[in-house]
Amino acid sequence: MATRPAHGAQTVLVIDDDERLNLLLTEYLGQFGFSVRTADHPEAGLRSLRSDPPDIVVLDIMLPGMDGLAVCRKIREASRVPIVMLTARGSVTDRIVGLEMGADDYLPKPFEPRELVARVQAVLRRGSAASADDRVRVGDLDVNWATRTATLRGETLPLTTSEFELLGLLVRSRGRVLSRERIMDQVRGVDWDAYDRSIDVLVSRLRQKLGDDAKQPAFIRTVRGTGYCFIGGDRD
Repeated sequence: MATRPAHGAQTVLVIDDDERLNLLLTEYLGQFGFSVRTADHPEAGLRSLRSDPPDIVVLDIMLPGMDGLAVCRKIREASRVPIVMLTARGSVTDRIVGLEMGADDYLPKPFEPRELVARVQAVLRRGSAASADDRVRVGDLDVNWATRTATLRGETLPLTTSEFELLGLLVRSRGRVLSRERIMDQVRGVDWDAYDRSIDVLVSRLRQKLGDDAKQPAFIRTVRGTGYCFIGGDRD
């Protein structure tokens, strides 16, 4: 199912087995100028993504045959398309695992459709906010906002939207300690649960892709009780 795409409209792929919710989101997102495709089975959603890549995926965790976490993992094996996951209310574990799998944001069910629109818009906005000549090189690390890519020793890092935003924020703030609250505000642009481990999970994921050691960091130093600091390749 899909709305009739407007010229230049950004495409949202909704993967959820709730047909009533799919109809609601198709209509509601369409009112904000999005072209919407829906799939009520994970395999159909993956086929749709491969045949015609969308600008963003809205992915439910509870799906028949293959849960959303497994679908998220499969998507991340081949694509960096932004993913907003729909989770059961209060399921902190699902949210954390979803972020570990490469999701860019999450929204607990039930939710107001307008909040989903706001999150979709925020994730897409973060993906297109860079200027064409904005590029920073720190040692062997090269961050390019024009292409939304980062390379380390010539190898492109497979970063998700949130991971790239976090890396960009840290690089631009090199040498300054950033609190978790500042990172929450800058990376997501939406409210976080004050006791959520999502920031730490995101930092951990980024460290893994940088090959960084939290105990002897070359890039990201943990400042106990405060937040994180980008130290730019100089190992402690």
